[in-house]
Amino acid sequence: MHPENHSTLEEFVLLGIPVPDQLVTVFFYLLLLIFALSLLGNLTIVAVVLLDSHLHTPMYFFLFNLSILEIAFTLCIIPVMLSNLLSTAKTISFYGCIIQCFFYFFLGIAEFLLLALMSFDRYVAICNPLNYSTVMNFRLCSRLVFSCWFLGFIFVIYPMTAISKLPFCGSNIINHFFCDIEPLLALSCSTNTTLIELFNFMIAIIVLLGSLVLTTVSYISIIATVLKIPSDTGRKKAFSTCSAHITVASIYYGSAIFMYLRPSKTPSLDLKKTVSILTAVITPALNPFIYTLRNEKVKEALRDLLKGRVYLNPTKTSK
Repeated sequence: MHPENHSTLEEFVLLGIPVPDQLVTVFFYLLLLIFALSLLGNLTIVAVVLLDSHLHTPMYFFLFNLSILEIAFTLCIIPVMLSNLLSTAKTISFYGCIIQCFFYFFLGIAEFLLLALMSFDRYVAICNPLNYSTVMNFRLCSRLVFSCWFLGFIFVIYPMTAISKLPFCGSNIINHFFCDIEPLLALSCSTNTTLIELFNFMIAIIVLLGSLVLTTVSYISIIATVLKIPSDTGRKKAFSTCSAHITVASIYYGSAIFMYLRPSKTPSLDLKKTVSILTAVITPALNPFIYTLRNEKVKEALRDLLKGRVYLNPTKTSK
């Protein structure tokens, strides 16, 4: 595709987050710190899961993939934000915008599907523990994780291809800190965007509500099973393995449903932009700490890694 075939625009202007001039430097270093913490935290989880054979189980295999998704998601959004904070132009090329939008939704959809998969894993582990190793075998887990990535790609390829072919002949100002679909469609001078909007809404329903239903049903079953455990220690241990996932899932589902399953005119783009900061900037930085602070095996593996005790032998068992 060539720009002259579909658009007179070669770049967009990202308005970003309104920051007073005197606070730009402070906000830049704050965002840079969040960026560094996010990368460091998720890279740490990736390294710990790879290097410690005690964590070579389905639960941590899913956590490993979640961290990879968060790393890619962070790299997709925050570097552009940092660059624009120091730039007066705040521009992004036409195809750079399309590519960023593609990866934002590709990675986001894959993450929601993976969160649902993680809830199913906890359901099998707690509600059907005797068959856990048989049901959640490595081959099935690998295929399920691949499906998350593959479906994320498939669901996004049509709307992004269609948007890249729309004519953009008016304003090039995007009222956001990244290239989101809704503000892009608002800038198109085409009157034929209904099919794209409908497709996006249907995908949001399938991905968000579908994965939310699976997650909710899984945790209702988990809670019912845990409440039947006679000992307080047993109940506490069972809940502790799920609490981190519930926390992360609640943040993602709440913010995403607010942004993408509401009528197109409400909430305003400014409000949606504010909510987007939670999922695009804050949560990827918090995730590693949520999982490590609430997971004794991860903390133990991290301590062993820092002390130079790395367990690569899969025949070893955890302490």
